[in-house]
Amino acid sequence: MTCGPRAVTVTCLRHLSGRGAAMDLGPMRKSYRGDREAFEESHLASLDPMKQFAAWFEEAVRCPDIGEANAMCLATCTRDGKPSARMLLLKGFGEDGFRFFTNFESRKGKELDSNPFASLVFYWEPLNRQVRVEGPVKKLPEEDSEQYFHSRPKSSQIGALVSHQSSVILNREYLRKRNEELELRYQEQEVPKPRHWGGYVLCPQVMEFWQGQTNRLHDRIVFRRLLPGEAPLGPMSHRGEAGWLYERLAP
Repeated sequence: MTCGPRAVTVTCLRHLSGRGAAMDLGPMRKSYRGDREAFEESHLASLDPMKQFAAWFEEAVRCPDIGEANAMCLATCTRDGKPSARMLLLKGFGEDGFRFFTNFESRKGKELDSNPFASLVFYWEPLNRQVRVEGPVKKLPEEDSEQYFHSRPKSSQIGALVSHQSSVILNREYLRKRNEELELRYQEQEVPKPRHWGGYVLCPQVMEFWQGQTNRLHDRIVFRRLLPGEAPLGPMSHRGEAGWLYERLAP
């Protein structure tokens, strides 16, 4: 059974079948938190945003309604400013930043090579929370990539060899045959890490913590790194830890 805003959407889709009319999604609306559950500055687990992220991430991991707490959207950009975004998995974070792995020859790999800045977005819908991260990106040392590659299931290692990510292929059958060939070849051998596969780390310069409010007066607390020679803090800016300052943004 469908109910509420979703029923409206399903009805719209049926009526639009085979037609070019626009679909109105205005009725789709969800209640978030109430004012008594607002995210106040006094609720920050730490004035270091990496520690604050760790606190929210742990809550997301413990939430039974969140399947992959480490799922994130990675946005990259070409040198001339054309953006692209996709979902992938965070594979580590710490003082150095946020780590992820991919094919260097993929679209995101090529864009990071020409424009080494990116943005991450984590959205934990059952908790009505979102974290945005922005900053420069660099490749991880080869030994880190080797170590992670060989910690993956063997099928995933072979998958990295099969796929020349973002390249055009004939059909799904091509992937099946190539995968079968490599499974046989490496049945009793270690799978070599492809030279075009490895890791990146995004070093955050901006981190924003968002919590949704039903009245749409959402909570937004943003941390940004203090830059050398930056002007003194304004009356609405606060000094955090580890070279960060934080501010509240209007929703």
